[in-house]
Amino acid sequence: MLISEGLQDLLGNTRLPLDTHFKFSLSIDIAQGMAFLHNSSIHFHGRLNSATCLIDNRFSVKLTDVGVPCIFDNIVVDKQSQEYKLECLWKSPEELRDHTKTGSQHGDVYSFGIILQEIITREAPFFEETDTIGVDGVLHKVKRGGVPAFRPKVAVPDNLRDLSILMETCWDEDPGRRPQFHSIRKALKTLAARFGASGSLMDSLLRRMEQYANNLEKLVDEKTVELQEEKKKSEELLYQILPRSVANSLRQGFKVDPEDFENVTIYFSDICGFTTISAMSTPFQVVDLLNDLYTCFDAVIDRFDVYKVETIGDAYMVVSGLPQKNGNRHASEIARMSLALLKEIDTFKIRHLPNERLLLRIGLHSGPVVAGVVGLKMPRYCLFGDTVNTASRMESHGEELKIHMSGSTAQLLQRFEIFNLKSRGCVEIKGKGLMETYWLLGVTKV
Repeated sequence: MLISEGLQDLLGNTRLPLDTHFKFSLSIDIAQGMAFLHNSSIHFHGRLNSATCLIDNRFSVKLTDVGVPCIFDNIVVDKQSQEYKLECLWKSPEELRDHTKTGSQHGDVYSFGIILQEIITREAPFFEETDTIGVDGVLHKVKRGGVPAFRPKVAVPDNLRDLSILMETCWDEDPGRRPQFHSIRKALKTLAARFGASGSLMDSLLRRMEQYANNLEKLVDEKTVELQEEKKKSEELLYQILPRSVANSLRQGFKVDPEDFENVTIYFSDICGFTTISAMSTPFQVVDLLNDLYTCFDAVIDRFDVYKVETIGDAYMVVSGLPQKNGNRHASEIARMSLALLKEIDTFKIRHLPNERLLLRIGLHSGPVVAGVVGLKMPRYCLFGDTVNTASRMESHGEELKIHMSGSTAQLLQRFEIFNLKSRGCVEIKGKGLMETYWLLGVTKV
């Protein structure tokens, strides 16, 4: 049998929850031990308190310091020390008045009543009273007696009301009205049975473990389903941040090397006059506007073989032809997506500015890029190369509600023979010089 800690330490450990069953089990163990002790040749304990009640590894209470009062008779005790005064908080009024008494059965019952206060409240004896009038004041009032007698104020939960009545009976001012421990033990077991707390705490724990084992398979199945649902949500969120193939490689711990793509088509768009609209809006309204707009755009691009790279403020960047190559279809996919977005923006309404119209400017360019994951803390799938810069120039040199594209994209689209293109002529493009560019006017046939 191993002793783990004292009852006083256990009650003071707020990290360890004590349910009603646990409290009844502790009380019954003490009452049972005291009933045995009172029927033995020792007759009484004399120094019963929560410090002399120890807890073994089966959470059973063992009484210690039994028979010690006779030893203390021959020891000079400093009755002015704080340690002695604190021990006196468990002493009965009659023992406080007559210092020659070394204990009695009635005194043990009183001490048990104080321990019940500790078990119910998980606080030290007279914890409220000692804070206000000190230990000396408490001992003086208990020794003085009177009607009503001075006892701890205890806030008792409704489910422990009967236990509180037993506690008050145990610390009755009249020793003759205090119950004997065999009656206390019987009363505690009757009260415990109402809460289904019959038997020892360890027996109850074993029964609970058996019930948990019987329900474990069902519990595991339920948790597995919940885990799979949460995993699915996490994966979907990850796939919205990174391409599926890249995300799967990172999840498996593989390094994602940069990849070269010979030909892709990049889409850039911007909102004309966005600065003016922002000046007419609060920051929250700007966020709501962009959220509504990009939610609308995201629903459109889901219909095409494209990948949204990023959004920066009112700028929107999409690419086709990576991470999964699709031959030369990337130009057609981006072109049809651009036309669909222009159609969608025509009916888009700003919630806080219903009379304002959003004017989208779109630029397209096709060419080679290198794609790779940048960063560890917040990894981003980024595109690199002159193709990205040129696509951005197509957008910035375009016009509102028009799709402006480079010659390379126009050449690819002409192969499909379904797109209506118009040459814009040679345009001075910043950083590029003169370039012949084109307008995408629509689709001639489906």
